Amino acid sequence: MKVSEAFPSRYLAGDDLGGRRIEVIIREVILEEVGDEKENKPILYFEGKRKGMVLNKTNATVLAETFGDDMEDWTGRKIELRTEKVSFQGKIHNALRVQPVEPPAEDRSGDEPPF
Repeated sequence: MKVSEAFPSRYLAGDDLGGRRIEVIIREVILEEVGDEKENKPILYFEGKRKGMVLNKTNATVLAETFGDDMEDWTGRKIELRTEKVSFQGKIHNALRVQPVEPPAEDRSGDEPPF
């Protein structure tokens, strides 16, 4: 038995993706107390998935640039989850990263250039 199986996390971690890129749809964004210091952080929850993703400032900024500053407007939006190697506290970790998935061109009514 693995330690991760004995003590499962409520939240998604980079290692959970197993190096894959996964498309998910945001079901809701909720502020929750996270960590030992009980900081309020936004948590993304996805349709059909049980674990939420703690949203850091980097990922929140990426989503806000595409979907707008109001996190309530992110519900129903499709994003891709992937990992990226980052250095944190002197060690290399698999950090979660988000990438908005743009709707297909035929669904973008009104986005045509004016020429």
